[in-house]
Amino acid sequence: MSTLDVSATGAAAEAVATHVPTLVADRVASRLFAQDHTLWGEAAEDEASKRLSWTGLPRSSRPLVGEVAALRAVLQEVGYDRVVLCGMGGSSLAPEVICATAEVPIVVLDSSDPDVVRGALTDLGRTVVVVSSKSGSTVETDSQRRAFEQAFRDAGLDPTSRMVVVTDPGSPLDQQARGDGYRVVNADPAVGGRYSALTAFGLVPSGLAGADIEALLDDAETVADLLAADDEANPALRLGAAMAGTEPLRDKLVLVDAGTENVGFPAWAEQLIAESTGKEGTGLLPVVAVGSVPTDPWPDATVVRLVATDADDDTTEGASLVTVAGPLGAQMLLWEAATAVAGRLLGINPFDQPDVESAKAAARDLLGKGIGSGDAPAFTDGAVEVRTLGGDWLTGTRTLDTALDDLLAQLDPERGYVAVMAYLDREADADLENVAHDLAARTGRPVTFGWGPRFLHSTGQYHKGGPATGVYLQVTTAPAEDLAVPGRDFTFGQFIAAQAAGDAQVLAEHGRPVLRLHLADHDTGLAQVRSLLGRGGA
Repeated sequence: MSTLDVSATGAAAEAVATHVPTLVADRVASRLFAQDHTLWGEAAEDEASKRLSWTGLPRSSRPLVGEVAALRAVLQEVGYDRVVLCGMGGSSLAPEVICATAEVPIVVLDSSDPDVVRGALTDLGRTVVVVSSKSGSTVETDSQRRAFEQAFRDAGLDPTSRMVVVTDPGSPLDQQARGDGYRVVNADPAVGGRYSALTAFGLVPSGLAGADIEALLDDAETVADLLAADDEANPALRLGAAMAGTEPLRDKLVLVDAGTENVGFPAWAEQLIAESTGKEGTGLLPVVAVGSVPTDPWPDATVVRLVATDADDDTTEGASLVTVAGPLGAQMLLWEAATAVAGRLLGINPFDQPDVESAKAAARDLLGKGIGSGDAPAFTDGAVEVRTLGGDWLTGTRTLDTALDDLLAQLDPERGYVAVMAYLDREADADLENVAHDLAARTGRPVTFGWGPRFLHSTGQYHKGGPATGVYLQVTTAPAEDLAVPGRDFTFGQFIAAQAAGDAQVLAEHGRPVLRLHLADHDTGLAQVRSLLGRGGA
């Protein structure tokens, strides 16, 4: 039996008491699950009318259980026992959480780093590749697909027998893949990418890897009626109100893994919230906590503790604190519903698309010109090349320490935050993420950390979210060895360099200060950056 629990203290509890009765009176929950596209105002109606099928996925996705089981049996029969998922954002985050929670292995390839891509192009004889792209036109995923097709052919293997495509019906990828003889599974086109955890995007790769996707849907279906009820005990109404109803708005939402069995869940929730409720000045900025976090870290923050379903009740209280428990399928549906409710309270369309095109256009432009064009470093310190964008904020000194000091001097001490974007190998360089805790201790402000181009809101692609008070620090590196993108006139190394530069460029155009640290030598430079960012940390 699935259970959900949402409790709140402090300002979050006051928000629940203030807003939930009105949400109940307005029948928001039942209208949401009846797919009423008028809940977010007239301007949102067109987009919302095409994005609400996720509310019925616990039932409508049932046919995938048998389809995936049959496909897995076929693949296992011929010895494919390694699953690689090529996808970005909403197409890869949910399967990663589902598989980690189920303790089944999956390789998630959501990077353009040539060393990372090359590392995934191994053990081909036992590998099945899932290519996931809603639009079918995502350059990152297309490049990864091309690399695997070429690698299979070079190994004398038929890629059509070893690759499965998940995409919307009628997309360019759908048409191309079917024409080339690939297996294709179509996802529900009336579900946006970040709400797609219980669609084919979440279920196909997870099921092929060995996760129990039927149990996941069972958990979600068990709570669907609860989340659709116009009742003050509805967990989605309570969570949505706590997220977005504090007065004044606490626009930083700190997600803390406090023992939840749902491995990596904060990262999935972060992307969902960032893309859905972001709007300058009135939106929410989710922050995944790294290391220990006090109950009341910042006066403009609400802390969300994600605890185990069977955790003992405690008396933890905070100035604005929410505690959430529940199994994975139930929590995915809960957070999707709560995020939609938060959008209504904020006056934001939760199904609007983030501004991804400006950064993509900048990256394409840089690829066309040649990534090095006009991009000389301001100075070099040891193995790190330093560039600055977004205004004349560098004091003129020429050291890493003073450049970081100058960036942090731009930080609003009351509402600001620091965003660290690392275009590196998120497995090999994983411990760099700990600098988020060090920088938070040093600045007394929230710090987000994202592996580019994995997270939209941690890169220049995410401009609509959060207050316009962020300062940005970007870490890039030269690959140990570049890798060609088959059929393209650019390499993976050139592509990820253009992505990073394009993200920084668009941030600068939005008036955000950006400090770019490029590791001319990976190991030496990374040691310098770790020391730099850890200085003053606790």
